[in-house]
Amino acid sequence: MTRVTLVLKTNEGGTWVLPQLRALRSAGAQVTAVLPAGDGRLRRALDAEGMPVVEAPFDFTFGLRPGTVMGLARLRHVIRATRADVVFYHLYASAIAARLSTLGTGLRRVHMVAGPLYLESRGIRTVERVLMRLDTRLIAGSEYTASLYRDLGMPTDRLVAVPYGVDLVKFARPASSRSQTLALEYGLARERHTDGLVAVMVAYVYAPKSAVFPGIGIKGHDVLLEAWSRIRQDHPDARLLLVGSGFDEAGEEYRQCLLRRYRIADDPTIEWIEKVDDVRPFYRGADVSVSPSLSENHGAALEASAMQVPSIVSNAGALPETVPPDGGWIVPAGDVAALADALRKAAAEKKSGALARRGVLARAHMLSNFNVETCSARVVEQVLG
Repeated sequence: MTRVTLVLKTNEGGTWVLPQLRALRSAGAQVTAVLPAGDGRLRRALDAEGMPVVEAPFDFTFGLRPGTVMGLARLRHVIRATRADVVFYHLYASAIAARLSTLGTGLRRVHMVAGPLYLESRGIRTVERVLMRLDTRLIAGSEYTASLYRDLGMPTDRLVAVPYGVDLVKFARPASSRSQTLALEYGLARERHTDGLVAVMVAYVYAPKSAVFPGIGIKGHDVLLEAWSRIRQDHPDARLLLVGSGFDEAGEEYRQCLLRRYRIADDPTIEWIEKVDDVRPFYRGADVSVSPSLSENHGAALEASAMQVPSIVSNAGALPETVPPDGGWIVPAGDVAALADALRKAAAEKKSGALARRGVLARAHMLSNFNVETCSARVVEQVLG
């Protein structure tokens, strides 16, 4: 029996590892997760499925201090105690910690890359040219990320692209859903039933990062709100649903800044819902999903497309991989005018009835390329070698 130890820097996010861990267990592997101490969505999900969890003795922060070396040494001890044959890690801080703490152990190291944002930093790219060679196998979460690693010099025989995928059973549009309204399902303060376009953006808000795209939120909320201000006068019956709170304290501060800057409380065409347990009702009530990120893997476009909602995405990162021909729109990242134009086209197609066809094509694209079961099986092949 192969023993696989997952190392992840979060106990809250990263729930996209669950299908992969289930698939590993089904393939006969013994799986243990090493996560930060404390409660979180991921920790609760792993506990519910009976997967062993060990609390990490390292905080996944790095610096020139004795605590970093001691923390990595303790992490090394924990990984050895799991009797791992394979160390499997996602997210960049996890990757650095897992690589350094297993030096000289002879363990198989498998790095799966959730998104390309960290490679936007020149300093990190320089470091990664060296550290990536510690990976026995690198699984890029998109073709775009794989191309970045090829450019860095990662040997092609140790590099493969496999998307995280989407659950096509969970994210499926019921036949009667067109008649459902968000007001009925969620009791929102403002009635959402409209004959106009309903656009939705599902994403946490991240504060601008100094290392990449300084001064601009990475998910592109500000780009969308600027574009929306250009179309709402001509489309007063259109509605915009923003779903997602700040990812952390800094992200929430930035969200509050956007609320004030764009006077959203006074705008009847916009509703911003902070936290939900299930995003599916919002997709059921939407005509188009918008992902205007400045850097992204596949993001929310997968879930939207699975629910037969076409997407408008930026050309950042791997987002274009989510949109098949005639299944949505791809616009230049950060281009307010182009995004506004795509929203106008979507509104026109809703009126003409053509928009629904794009949703059918979007769902078919997910079936062919992003089925989570197929993707997870491919990940298992790479992890177990």
